[in-house]
Amino acid sequence: MKHLFFLLGVLQLLAATAAVYKQWIPNTNFETASNWDKGRVPCASDVVHFEKNKVISVFVRSPHVLTDMYLPLNGEYVLASGAGFAAFDGSWDPGCDSGVTVRFVNAEDHAWFDPTLWQVVSPGRELEPSGRIFSVDEERVPCRYDDVIFQPQTSFRVNIDSSQQVIHLRSISLMGQEFSSPEAWAEYLRGPSAPLQFHGNGTLQVTGTGCPDKSGCVCGNTLDGHRICTALLRASGRQCPALTCQSPLQPLGHCCGVCGATVSLDFTPDFDLQKYRDRLVQTLLNEPKYAGVQMAISKVHKAQTFLGLIPRSSTPLIQIVLIDDREGAQTGAAAAQLAADVMEDVAQHGEALGISNGKMEVATGSTFSGQVESHELSRTTAGTVFGLLFGLLLLGGILFLYKKGKLRLLTLHIPRPWDRAEDPASPEPAGDKGFDNPMFDVEPPSADPGEEMPQEMAPKDYQVFYINPLYDASETET
Repeated sequence: MKHLFFLLGVLQLLAATAAVYKQWIPNTNFETASNWDKGRVPCASDVVHFEKNKVISVFVRSPHVLTDMYLPLNGEYVLASGAGFAAFDGSWDPGCDSGVTVRFVNAEDHAWFDPTLWQVVSPGRELEPSGRIFSVDEERVPCRYDDVIFQPQTSFRVNIDSSQQVIHLRSISLMGQEFSSPEAWAEYLRGPSAPLQFHGNGTLQVTGTGCPDKSGCVCGNTLDGHRICTALLRASGRQCPALTCQSPLQPLGHCCGVCGATVSLDFTPDFDLQKYRDRLVQTLLNEPKYAGVQMAISKVHKAQTFLGLIPRSSTPLIQIVLIDDREGAQTGAAAAQLAADVMEDVAQHGEALGISNGKMEVATGSTFSGQVESHELSRTTAGTVFGLLFGLLLLGGILFLYKKGKLRLLTLHIPRPWDRAEDPASPEPAGDKGFDNPMFDVEPPSADPGEEMPQEMAPKDYQVFYINPLYDASETET
């Protein structure tokens, strides 16, 4: 039994390690200086002003003395133990010489799909240091299997407008309480605070389940990619940063181009994303020569097309994005070298790692920039391509021979539209004679050019008559 408890503990630890915790940064606390238009917390001689039509939830940690306060029509104060408000009695306050009106700033623009408003934290909720691993922009916002944290003893208001009907999450923690089941979260949404904290057309849904696939799970924010990029570009001056590399790369799920390298891997059911990420970090990324290189690795969906033109369903692949801190002509050079080492490792150990094929693209500050295929191209893919090309060539050859008259199709009649444009000469005009019956030596009557052809007869260039020698037309005349 002790061994069973130990095993369960190890599994829980591994699950916690694989989970991603993303914490909301802004708050609407009364004591946060940036929440006020004067850049400071109101003091005793100030007048506090909340816009009456703005919905707001405000957490108050400590007691405050104020001259006057205008409250919104729809909102709440969440008071910590010992917090509250008292009227200013007019005594001198050394830190508040001049009384002014201090307004609470608008919190309506804080959007869920703004990557600048989220940060990754550890399971213990400590801020993760910025290291060698980063995320593409769509994955900087909570993904469908992530844990979301709103810091304890903080209030907030977030716009959850979305192109998705439901925003799935593993769990949500707020006001020091964790919600990891659909039932508990649905009950909280029916309470009075939820409409003050969340607004917009989206719906948050807690599932309580992590990613079930050891090869990784797609983030699920593609439908809101335009919202993510709009928020990022607004924060950076509405344009992507200027790059010095030749033909910048565009990773899937990323808003702007990058210098460096990308590696795309096709995988088998044996592939384990977490183990492979650890392998790359320990055996390659931690080498001293790659000290300035950062890596993002995740499963993404890439749209597929037929012959490069017709859209098909998307296919999952593992995307590795590598960037470095070099400048000028050396921009991206270290990242490109690391990508080459990754490809070499795939060529040597890909089958054991569950990798069936790989491809890399590089963009550096030098004139060289290109794409390298792996040596182990998938046999299935190669056979499909060559089979398709052979089929097209065979069909083209058949049509060519048929057009030239070298091939006769007895049972399959293919209409040839080009025959209308040609006017082949025939030995005799088809309209000059009818169908001769060899048993009778009777000449067919000559066609009268003035007569109109019946509508049910063949076209005028191909008049056909059947002459019955036993029939005398004069016998029918009266």
